[in-house]
Amino acid sequence: MLEMDLTGKTAVVTGGANGLCNAVARAYGQAGATVCLVDIAGNIEEAAKALENELGRPVLYHRCDLSRLDQLEEEYRKLAEKCGQIDILFNGAGVQYREKAENFPYDRWKFVLDINLNALFLLSQLAGKDMLERNSGCIVNVASMTSFFGSEMVPAYSASKGAVAQLTKALSNEWSSRGVRVNAIAPGYMETKLTANMKEVNPAQYQEITNRIPEKRWGKPEDICGLAVFLATPWAQYITGAVIPVDGGYLGK
Repeated sequence: MLEMDLTGKTAVVTGGANGLCNAVARAYGQAGATVCLVDIAGNIEEAAKALENELGRPVLYHRCDLSRLDQLEEEYRKLAEKCGQIDILFNGAGVQYREKAENFPYDRWKFVLDINLNALFLLSQLAGKDMLERNSGCIVNVASMTSFFGSEMVPAYSASKGAVAQLTKALSNEWSSRGVRVNAIAPGYMETKLTANMKEVNPAQYQEITNRIPEKRWGKPEDICGLAVFLATPWAQYITGAVIPVDGGYLGK
C-alpha cells in the first residue's frame, strides 16, 4: 500500500523561510523528508532552527540571492554538497511589484522575471540533470491564478507566472518518461506578505475577490501543503505536467 511518506527523501524549498513555502517545508518535514530551506531572507537561520525544534531533527538551510543568475550554478553546487541527493525541488521563491503597465519600470520587470521565472528554470535545469542521471525526482513549481488570467497592475508577475505554467508542461514533456515528474501548484488568493496590504490599500477589490471565492475566505499557507506532499509521493506517480489550482473554487465561479 502506498503511503504519504517521504522518509529518506531530501526536499529543497526555495523561499522557505516564510509564508507559503515555510508551511510547505514544514509539511515535507512532517512527512519524513530531510528539509533544506533556500532563501535570502535575514531570518532563514531562525526559520530553520524553529522548524528543527518542531520536527526534532536537523533542518538544513542555504542563504543565497536567486536574482544573481550568474552565481546560481555555483550556489546550486554548494547546496548539493549540503543536501546530498536532492529528491524534491519545490520552486516557491517569488516576488511581486505593483504598478500600472504604462509606468512599470524595466528594472522591476527584470527583477520579477529573474526571480519568478529565470531562477526557477535554472534551478530546475541543474536539479533536473542530477535527477535524470538517477531516473528519479520530483519538481513542484509555484504558479498562480495569473497563470490563467492577466490580472491588473502586476504585468511582470502575470507574465512570469504564465510562463511558469508553460515551463512546467515543457519540462514534464521532456523529463517525465525519464523518471522526473514536474508539476505546478497555482495558489488562489492567499493571505501572505505579498497580499497583506490589499485589504487596507484597496478594500473594495479585496471584498470583490472574497465575494467571488465560493469558500468565502482567502487561503492560508497550510491550504497548499497536502497537495505539495502528495505530488512528491508515489501516489502521484501518474501526475505530471499538471498546473493544479488551490483557490477555494475561484476559477470555477
